Amino acid sequence: MSTPVDFLLWVRGPGFDIALAVFIIGILIRLLEMLMLGRKPDYAEPRGAELGAGLRTLLTRTLPEQGTFKRSPFTVVGGYIWHIGFFISLLFFVPHIELIDAVIGLSWPGIAGNLIDAVAAVTLVTLIAMLFSRLTHPVKRLLSGPEDYLSWLVTFLPILTGYLAYHRMIEPYPLVLGLHILSVEILMVVFPFTKLMHAFTFIMARWYNGAMAGRRGVQS
Repeated sequence: MSTPVDFLLWVRGPGFDIALAVFIIGILIRLLEMLMLGRKPDYAEPRGAELGAGLRTLLTRTLPEQGTFKRSPFTVVGGYIWHIGFFISLLFFVPHIELIDAVIGLSWPGIAGNLIDAVAAVTLVTLIAMLFSRLTHPVKRLLSGPEDYLSWLVTFLPILTGYLAYHRMIEPYPLVLGLHILSVEILMVVFPFTKLMHAFTFIMARWYNGAMAGRRGVQS
C-alpha cells in the first residue's frame, strides 16, 4: 500500500471482506449465545398474555419515557437525532445503497446528496454535544467506561470521514475515501463485541421483558 490508490484498493477489497466476515460471524455468535441461555420453566399459572404485553412493551420502550424526558431532555432528544441521522446517512446515501446491492442484492430509492450532507452535519454536531454532555455531567461521567467512549468513537468516525470525503476536504481523494471505508470496517469489527450490538438485540430484549411481565399480570 505504497500509494493512496493502493490503500483504497485494499480497504475496498481484502479489508472489507475481513471486516464483513468478522461482523457476520460475531453477530451470529452473540445471538447464538443469547438463544443458548434458554428460558427457565415457569410452572406458575399465567395471569396474562405474553404476546400482547411483549408487543406493547416494545412500543412503549421505543417511545421516550415521560419521567426520563423531564429529567434529561437533551439526552433523549439528542439520542433520537443521532440515531435517526446515522441510519439515514447509512441507508439512503446512493453510493451506500449501491454497495449494499452489490453485497446482498437489495436496493431502494436514495435521498439527494445535499440532504444527506445536511443530515450528516447535524448528526456530527449532535454526537459531539452528546460526548460533551457525557464528559461534563457528573452522573454520566461516573457511569461511563472505556467501552462507551470506544462505541462513540467508532460511530463518530464513519460520519466524520464520510463528510470529509463528500466535500473532498482531504487530498488526494483516494486517501480520504479509503479512510472513510476503513472507519466503517473498524465499526463493523467492533460492533458485535460492544454495546453497539443492541441494534440487533433490543427488539428481542424489550419483547421478552414485556412478555414476562404480561405473564405475571403486571405492566412493564
